[in-house]
Amino acid sequence: MSKDTYSSLTDVFVRESIEILGDDLVGIYLHGSAVMGCFNPEKSDIDLIVVVSDTITDDIKRRFMKMVVALNEKAPAKGIEMSVVKAGVCRPFVYPTPFELHFSLGTLGWYKSDPEGYIQNMKGEDKDLAAHFTIITRRGKTLCGKPIEEVFGEVDRAHYLDSIWCDIENAEADICDDPMYIVLNLTRVLAYCRDGLILSKKEGGEWGMENIHKKYCGLICSALEEYSSAKAGEYDSALAKEYAGYMLGEITPYLRAEER
Repeated sequence: MSKDTYSSLTDVFVRESIEILGDDLVGIYLHGSAVMGCFNPEKSDIDLIVVVSDTITDDIKRRFMKMVVALNEKAPAKGIEMSVVKAGVCRPFVYPTPFELHFSLGTLGWYKSDPEGYIQNMKGEDKDLAAHFTIITRRGKTLCGKPIEEVFGEVDRAHYLDSIWCDIENAEADICDDPMYIVLNLTRVLAYCRDGLILSKKEGGEWGMENIHKKYCGLICSALEEYSSAKAGEYDSALAKEYAGYMLGEITPYLRAEER
């Protein structure tokens, strides 16, 4: 996907959202790799947060989901990931964060098999939104609507830590299933714990090469190479599991300190 094609897709998303949501639309905000300088069409999704002023009706949800799914067919390999949230949970920030609607490649099967059930039940709370909102306030981009600083409040450190911990707490069990993602995610979590840095996976890996035990540099290097290319990486499973245990051991004391 070229930059022009990517821009065209987000332009259509914005235009269609304005038409469907009307005056209820507060703004649309881009986050993730697309705003952090490491978007790879083979490895990245398009991350969007849509903020509305009030609860949206099921009819609006039907129209909106039809639009999102159609655009998703033109998106990069990992598709579109988006959540619709109400402005009232963004500023002041509410955690765990309620959402009105969510879509990602992982939920596409549910929508296609039971669209009405999806419309009725795809709502609730999502701890991941604390991480997404943090990226938006630090490095995000307003695609339309009110400026970020008017819409999003500060996410507490404790809430952000809990959010990113939920994404890595099973790293030892999961790392062999998705080594590239987990290797780099662990580095950026530790970078935040130690240095307060909000990094992309690529930046986290680069930080890790300089700040994590040298025996794991080859593992991190393989993950960085895979992340920046279309190729699958090669990993030593035993070393990967050891690395995950080591990193969790480094991260856990920061979580305990936050709890005290």
